[in-house]
Amino acid sequence: MHVKLILPALTEATNPYWRPIKYSLFPPLGLATLAAYLPADWEADLQDEHVETLRLDDAPDLVIIQVYITNAYRAYALADHYRARGAYVCLGGLHVTSLPDEAAPHADSIFLGPGEETFPVFLAEWRAGRTLAGIPPIRRELIKRERYLVPNSIVVTRGCPHHCDFCYKDAFFQGGKSFYTQTVDDALAEIDCLPGRHLYFLDDHLLGHTRFATGLFEGMRGMGRLFQGAATVDSVLRDNGLLEKAAQAGLRSLFVGFETLSPVNLKASNKPQNLGRDYTSAIRRLHDLGIMVNGSFVFGLDDDRPDVFRCTVDWAVGQGITTATFHIATPYPGTALFQRMEAENRLLHRRWNEYDTRTVVCRPGPHLTARQLKEGYDQAYRDFYSWASITKASLVHNTLRHQLKHFAYAGGWKKFEPLWNFLIKSRHLDAMRPLLEAILSKVRTGSDPAAASGPPLEPADSAVFLPLPVLPR
Repeated sequence: MHVKLILPALTEATNPYWRPIKYSLFPPLGLATLAAYLPADWEADLQDEHVETLRLDDAPDLVIIQVYITNAYRAYALADHYRARGAYVCLGGLHVTSLPDEAAPHADSIFLGPGEETFPVFLAEWRAGRTLAGIPPIRRELIKRERYLVPNSIVVTRGCPHHCDFCYKDAFFQGGKSFYTQTVDDALAEIDCLPGRHLYFLDDHLLGHTRFATGLFEGMRGMGRLFQGAATVDSVLRDNGLLEKAAQAGLRSLFVGFETLSPVNLKASNKPQNLGRDYTSAIRRLHDLGIMVNGSFVFGLDDDRPDVFRCTVDWAVGQGITTATFHIATPYPGTALFQRMEAENRLLHRRWNEYDTRTVVCRPGPHLTARQLKEGYDQAYRDFYSWASITKASLVHNTLRHQLKHFAYAGGWKKFEPLWNFLIKSRHLDAMRPLLEAILSKVRTGSDPAAASGPPLEPADSAVFLPLPVLPR
């Protein structure tokens, strides 16, 4: 039995503004997870169109395609192609869960919600014609490691405990009610099998389950790992010792959803976990522990005005945020934001390939025009990643080493595109991992409690790093 698993390229990965390095970061773990349920004697092939050209002249028995909103049309075309060639085609993922009626005509079966819950049931029915005992180890041997800068991506929790109106995951995980974890022992066993030092946790909220995260970080301490992940402002500010444990275990950068500086926008977006929180204190706490910050911001919410772009960039630079990810407010199907935009007749169209968070797809609030929103979004990226801003933000830190680390990290992410493209085309991304690990080495400050209680520095932690390109998420 021949099974083919496909991640079609997102539309934004094929447009003129495509940054190849952005789509050469992480392998498709979702598909590799599903492959773990396949019988050992079945032949499996995993193809990621972001890093390789799809082979379409083969004849697999079963085809499994992961669908996001901006690759939906491409996914449907591939599904139609393989069905015409006689394959049994399955579609699943965020977009299929949100719009099953749209996806169903292109597939023999569709999966709604997390695949690890539905795929084993499908396989049993498909093989025998008639629980989930646990998630088997990911089929990492199917991943072409040399094509990714961060092949050691890992997911140890599912879902999120929060229910922001604009978030796709709320609809995917049964209305956002489900937030669950692996066992600590299973997570540690998977980590222990991964080569190298660097890990990237793709979880929506790595600090979301205190007991699990505590056990995870305590188990990781002493492994010599360096890792990155995502969490909320609220979790960073909690004085429960969890963040210190994460830093001692090797946390070196954190993706944080600030989203907006407007309390009105936070309340309207059902993001109470950010309301009344001191963003500056959260950032200072992370920096004091030697953890870099990747801030996430959304433009185009109803309280935004023409000065929101400049104010947000100035604030982020002044706080010493290392990298920033900006988004145009985008109403994904299945979210509360989509329902509201649809009810208010503010959707401009339903061309899903343009729902990429960098294109205006709905009418903004009363204080911005669509043109102001798009131009302001583009300008925010240019301003934040200008050499002047990178330099200014790096100087916010109180040690020379942290300043140089910030400068190298931010500059490398945005200012060395030709080099990244060369490394991708020549299949030498893996050669940059030691440099990534060196730059992610611990920066200790006088206020860092981990400096006194943590384990001795390893040789890599005292390495002299170089201001060469590395990248965050």
